[in-house]
Amino acid sequence: MLNDKFKNYIHLHFLVFIAGFTAILGELISIGSTALVWYRMLIAGVLMFLYIKIIKLKIQVSTKTKLKFFGAGIIIALHWITFFEAINQSNISITLAMFSTGAFFASFIEPLIYKRKIIWYEILFGMIVILGVFLITQSEIKYLNGILLGVSSALFSTLFAVINGKFIKEHRATVISFYEFVSGVVFLSLFILVFQGGFSTAFFVLSTSDWIYISILASVCTAYAFIGSVDVMRHLSPYTVILTYNLEPLYGIALALLLFPETETMSTQFYYGAFLVLATVIADGILKNYNSRKNRKSLAHKTN
Repeated sequence: MLNDKFKNYIHLHFLVFIAGFTAILGELISIGSTALVWYRMLIAGVLMFLYIKIIKLKIQVSTKTKLKFFGAGIIIALHWITFFEAINQSNISITLAMFSTGAFFASFIEPLIYKRKIIWYEILFGMIVILGVFLITQSEIKYLNGILLGVSSALFSTLFAVINGKFIKEHRATVISFYEFVSGVVFLSLFILVFQGGFSTAFFVLSTSDWIYISILASVCTAYAFIGSVDVMRHLSPYTVILTYNLEPLYGIALALLLFPETETMSTQFYYGAFLVLATVIADGILKNYNSRKNRKSLAHKTN
């Protein structure tokens, strides 16, 4: 049993490493962010459909439910577009540091959607996150566009995660994801047709390296990572999964420094700010787990 748990823990860290590697692929792929996300969602959607057929999963849902999934699909498409565009406008380190502000947004979005009280330490942590972002902005003002896009990406990501948290209580994660990928492709196709002059021949002519990187992004970093994370959550506690995924920016920034030292080496003040943001995110996860365990023990004591 212990051996199986250890294997799942290693698998979880591999999935987090893959998540961090997504930013590296965003740097390597030469096409625009909208086209990149269109290809990502299309290929991932096709792979997800094949997986559904292989396991013979029923995906029929009501029209009302489909519309909800479609709305979430548009949000995740906007998250990915702003994420990759932030990399284009700044670099990987800036983007991932800003992506960590998602925990700050969650402290306000979660109470609104789940109708719960705002926890006092979430406000405190939110202020620390703002201080971290301020330090980063002051030291890297030349990357202001990338910073704003990175924060926007974190906001969309948090909104998507909170909404999906409600969906997962009633529907299979694979079904949810499939419809979200489909809606994302439809939304982006309409956006390209209306605002970017439509699909030209050049849109479908990619370099060999771009095809390889996009294929890895859609298959390994999207379809496989999603299915793998669902499987891991069956064997490890939600706290372990969530806290470990908070290490994604650390993996990503470390990889970026290793692979692109010329563009990714930042000022000392940036690392102070990034440390504040990341440390706050991890502290938030630890406190939430402590309070959750405390509440469960208290409930069990009352029951007995």
